[in-house]
Amino acid sequence: MEKTFLEYQLSIDSLTVFSALKQDPVISRLRALLAALADGAKTGETDAKAGGADGAEAGAAGAPLLGSGEAVRLYSDMLAALYPHGSDLGEYIRELVLSDDNFYVQAMASGKLLSDEIQDAARRELNHLQDLAGLSCSDVRSAIGYDGFLPVWTNCKLYLISDFMTKLEQIPVTGYGIYADYRFFRISGGKITPVAHPDVQPLDQLFGYERERALILRNTEALLEGAGASNMLLYGDAGTGKSSTIKAVAAEYADRGLRIIEIKKNQLYQIPDVLEELSSNPLKFILFIDDLSFSGNDDNFSALKATLEGSVSGCGGNSVIYATSNRRHLVKESFGDRTGDELHVNDTMQETMSLAARFGLTITFSKPSKDEYLDIVRSLAAEYGLDVPDEELVRRAEAHAIRRNGRSPRTAKQFVELVKIGL
Repeated sequence: MEKTFLEYQLSIDSLTVFSALKQDPVISRLRALLAALADGAKTGETDAKAGGADGAEAGAAGAPLLGSGEAVRLYSDMLAALYPHGSDLGEYIRELVLSDDNFYVQAMASGKLLSDEIQDAARRELNHLQDLAGLSCSDVRSAIGYDGFLPVWTNCKLYLISDFMTKLEQIPVTGYGIYADYRFFRISGGKITPVAHPDVQPLDQLFGYERERALILRNTEALLEGAGASNMLLYGDAGTGKSSTIKAVAAEYADRGLRIIEIKKNQLYQIPDVLEELSSNPLKFILFIDDLSFSGNDDNFSALKATLEGSVSGCGGNSVIYATSNRRHLVKESFGDRTGDELHVNDTMQETMSLAARFGLTITFSKPSKDEYLDIVRSLAAEYGLDVPDEELVRRAEAHAIRRNGRSPRTAKQFVELVKIGL
């Protein structure tokens, strides 16, 4: 054993850049075990000095911890925390280090310069953690001196500094913290929180609207390339695939560093704070607002308008806003709005229409024609493996559209899914 148990314990206690690891259940329990072993070794040395030859023999054998119930309990507690993640202590520490979202990782990801002292501390702590990852189970078991059964752990060979530096290089694509583990997010309790199981349809399963989809893809690629993407409004009839397309595009480019954050209409006032939080993140983000519309005197209207253009906290180079709406001008209008008692009605109408105009790109999703609708039905039927004669498929698809209030990609998908299950 190259290090003493005390040295291993102190290497944990001294963590500063990776300080959060001290709170990890496995590491904290391992630290408690090491402290007990270090105390036992120290007591054994003291007894050896006091007792001469006989004491030396007892001290060398680790008499203070020999068969100790406390040592066995600390040992098993540590493994009870480790085993749900596997039996390899080295791999566990590697994953712990690579997933640690600390100030050093954030600073390096944003291109911030750190002092030589901090850089040196990070390297030294990584070396200490690599040594800890190689702590021998047999050395610990031998020090405890328990003759009964004790479970064991293993140690894979690590290159922790190399792996960590590779992680830093890949952060613009893989992200860090929650953005490395998840692709879809929402705002909850004022915080960005991950969506573990998003409802996403693959891009290659969306049929029709090729021209519209090509515009969305090109704008998104411009975002990823840092070429000045536009905020985008997808306007059109319900069920035409506006929301599905945005989510599918986000999933398609996730491996290139794209993430999507859904923001509800009543959360629009939080957009400046979200943008501020994302501003130094090397990933690219779509702020997704679904089914956007406003009534009169809505504070969220002004909040979004200010963000889209003219606000100090407007979208940065790594974020865009993609919104969908069934209303061309986003605001519910009535004839009373046009003939009301306001002195400057035209000014009010211009204000109403100004929000939609502030999106750099507006893409219209109209209801498909009969031929377009049937083409979508046929494509979906082939995707689902339906064995239905074309004449019957067309007849039933048209009848379904009449019953479901018109043709749309959503209607086509619902029809094919019903046929697939025999309804």
